[in-house]
Amino acid sequence: FVSSYLKNLATKLIMSRLLKVVKQSVRTAPTNIETLSTIRQFSQSKSDFSLPDLPYDYAALEPVLPARIMELHHSKHHATYVNNLNATLQKRQDALQKGDIAAVIGFDGAIKFNGGGHVNHSIFWTNLAPPNNGGGGSPSGALLNAINDKFGSLEKFQESFNGKTAGVQGSGWGWLVYCPQDKTIKIQTMPNQDPIGSLGVVPLLGIDVWEHAYYLKYENRRPDYLKDIWQVVNWKNVEQRYADACK
Repeated sequence: FVSSYLKNLATKLIMSRLLKVVKQSVRTAPTNIETLSTIRQFSQSKSDFSLPDLPYDYAALEPVLPARIMELHHSKHHATYVNNLNATLQKRQDALQKGDIAAVIGFDGAIKFNGGGHVNHSIFWTNLAPPNNGGGGSPSGALLNAINDKFGSLEKFQESFNGKTAGVQGSGWGWLVYCPQDKTIKIQTMPNQDPIGSLGVVPLLGIDVWEHAYYLKYENRRPDYLKDIWQVVNWKNVEQRYADACK
């Protein structure tokens, strides 16, 4: 009885933690974009996360992001996070069935890293669009008003975002997020693949500053990458995320 109780308790705690992080990260995705189905994926005992298709061709973001960068980033790096997440979840499930609570808890780090990588990239791909098909330009409406109120102008926001994100030590992400508690937006950086939703905020725009995201073109010039990336930011996607977060 005690063993069964502990297994159930551990399952509930871990699932609750995962659901909180993933729901906060993807709940604002536009309804016409296939990203993650947390109810489906976490309700099944087997691990079935899959690599999402890009909503554009690998070459569509050139010259900002060359096709080879996009191909490697999506089909190799993101795919590895998905594969490792599925493998780790299966190992955790096996440990649960054996009642090995210590082993179950030991998988938390790998789930955070690979699960965060999957969530972060699933948002990132939709935050981008080809220059001739929705990428670049400026936001409008409520999001633009929020940016102007918080930062003074779009240019000042981009300058602040680029400065903070360029300063990420090693690998990580720069985010524009919505804070439900004070109903405002802010810039937040995160190390490695830590999911931004774990902070209790809603991701609106995320920029990957792991070197694999830009090195083949920009080498060690991260600030240049951050300057150019605005040419392919999908502001309609960010606006929709903001609108959904404010509801």
